[in-house]
Amino acid sequence: MNAGSGATPLATSPLNSVESARPHLPVLLREVLVALAPRDGEVYVDGTFGAGGYSRAVLQAAGSLVGVDRDPEALIAAADLEAEFPGRFKFLQGCFGDLDALLEDNNVTEIHGVMLDLGVSSMQLDQAERGFSFMRDGPLDMRMSQSGVSASDVVNGYDEQDLATILYVYGEERRSRAIAKAIVTKREQAPITRTFDLVELVTSVLGHPRGKKKGAHPATRTFQALRIFLNNELGELIRGLMAAEKCLAPGGRLVVVTFHSLEDRIVKKFLTARTGQGGRPSRYMPDVETQAPSFESQGKRSVSPSDEEVSTNSRSRSARLRSAVRTTAAPWPEDDLLPRNAPQLEVLS
Repeated sequence: MNAGSGATPLATSPLNSVESARPHLPVLLREVLVALAPRDGEVYVDGTFGAGGYSRAVLQAAGSLVGVDRDPEALIAAADLEAEFPGRFKFLQGCFGDLDALLEDNNVTEIHGVMLDLGVSSMQLDQAERGFSFMRDGPLDMRMSQSGVSASDVVNGYDEQDLATILYVYGEERRSRAIAKAIVTKREQAPITRTFDLVELVTSVLGHPRGKKKGAHPATRTFQALRIFLNNELGELIRGLMAAEKCLAPGGRLVVVTFHSLEDRIVKKFLTARTGQGGRPSRYMPDVETQAPSFESQGKRSVSPSDEEVSTNSRSRSARLRSAVRTTAAPWPEDDLLPRNAPQLEVLS
């Protein structure tokens, strides 16, 4: 690996929660490895390192790898991989949206594959004190970087209209206005600071699911919306896709695993355009110069987990994998891939 010495030192302290020691199950792992096709002498990037499940599998197959993550907890798994694969693994702490700058700053060149496993990780969900899960009581936090504004700050600090917009756009929550109104009423009595406080409030608005097919938990969309907004996940995804486009060598593979429709729409729109499948202008319009495709399609447009995987790992049920191969064409200009109704809000300082 052509990499400098500017990587973040690796931590060796234990995880804060016993629950976080449970094994991490990388979703669509077999399919990710097929799409990435690791080879000796190549360098790969795991832009969402997390607990290191994908990275370990790639390193066991072939090549060298750079792991990137903004969560300080990732340093622990990174230390294990550094010891297990000396000289073949490097960890860089930061956002994958800054992938191109991180690699350049550390003299990492000639990238042959980029993996992105989006959303919240099992490592984060399983620690109650991180506040990501509506199934565990803990502080209403949800910060992937463990710094800055928390979900509690957003819930207690934004006005009713802004909260409703966040829930509707990022959670696709149809009862967003009712939930936002209930949040404002509740916080006038006392701040909402615990995950179960928010779960109880949302459930009081939406009710408990009934019947044999109960479906998703009523708080799912609210928690998703707050997490995505707080961590600017869609903005990071867009920046990450464009950074991968800049970094990948010709023939390099981009592999992205999404877990909900907002993410998948962005990835689909990006790859549809970059592979030249975005449709042609009307034949009545003047001829315009088109950008050469920067990616080629690879296999099926999207891959879903098998029934067997879903039965053993329920968190995989909504996963979708999309992949493409980098061409020799120049990177495209930056695109605005955010949803049209995305709120133009600043995170509280």
